[in-house]
Amino acid sequence: MTDNPTDTPASTDIAPDWLIPSRVYDILKWLGLIVFPALALFVGAVGPAWGWPYIDAIVTTLNALGTLCGMLIGASAIKAKYDLAA
Repeated sequence: MTDNPTDTPASTDIAPDWLIPSRVYDILKWLGLIVFPALALFVGAVGPAWGWPYIDAIVTTLNALGTLCGMLIGASAIKAKYDLAA
């Protein structure tokens, strides 16, 4: 790096102040709290009636995706909380 005053620190170019943009946060929240649990319940209830294969694996995967979304939302909320406190 040179002593050029127009150079900016690399951290401002690479690491934003937030972990997840608000639009992505809203989508993850919608998926994690509504879509994946509802879809898992639907597949678990309707799948056996229609003879769908691998219902347990599908329901487990949908629930795991919902949990993943919740974890990402939680990580973003914790990051935002500490940023506001600083």
